[in-house]
Amino acid sequence: MLIDTYFNTVDGLFDKLKTTQKDACIAAGHAMAEAIAKGNAVHVFDTGHIVDAELIYRGGGLLALKSFKYHLHVDDAVRKRDRSGVDTSMEGLAKYALRASNALPGDVMFIGSVSGKTVNVIDLALAAKEFGLTVIAVTSVAYSSSVKSLHSSGKRLFECADIVLDNCAPVAEGMIPVEGIEAPFAAASGLAAAFLLWSSCAEAIDELLARGITPSVLKSANFEDGPEYNKKLAEYYEKTGY
Repeated sequence: MLIDTYFNTVDGLFDKLKTTQKDACIAAGHAMAEAIAKGNAVHVFDTGHIVDAELIYRGGGLLALKSFKYHLHVDDAVRKRDRSGVDTSMEGLAKYALRASNALPGDVMFIGSVSGKTVNVIDLALAAKEFGLTVIAVTSVAYSSSVKSLHSSGKRLFECADIVLDNCAPVAEGMIPVEGIEAPFAAASGLAAAFLLWSSCAEAIDELLARGITPSVLKSANFEDGPEYNKKLAEYYEKTGY
């Protein structure tokens, strides 16, 4: 049965993560704790594969992790014309986004991208490092190594980061070949990213407690007194940064 194959495959994925990524998770946790202890912040930027949704403002999660997003909206109502020769990559926009944000040197930024090849991802990683942030990539090294960067630097995300959390996803994501279906089934990156991120947070909590700092861990908003508890945590975070 395919479901049994899936169970076994996921077990194998988690075993691989535990044996190959523990040191990287410890390094990520220490970087987070160091930043938080010094009054710096932790930003999370994701291209849409669970990193942002898994970490931000949920029961059992660290309140100190905050979503980082930026957009450019242009209104121009002239008639449509052929603009195929125009460079629309927007390289350099991330530098402005960082200057316009609440980021400061010494902060930590998680950047999630499975392939790690797109312009906005590389642009932000390079800009964040130049700005003085510690960049933690959540990506697939195998997948990313097999594709060409779309950024003018030629770099992929794993080549831009201070710490790399490798989600161990195979090239093109799918883990399981299924007879009669061309594309392999079952993406690895979402499950793996969640595992790596919670592991990193566990290390950060350990490190903060060892420093005498009690980090804010949220309750579920649907749990009794959850909203009231979380409101107090939010006020505490605004004063302390943790």
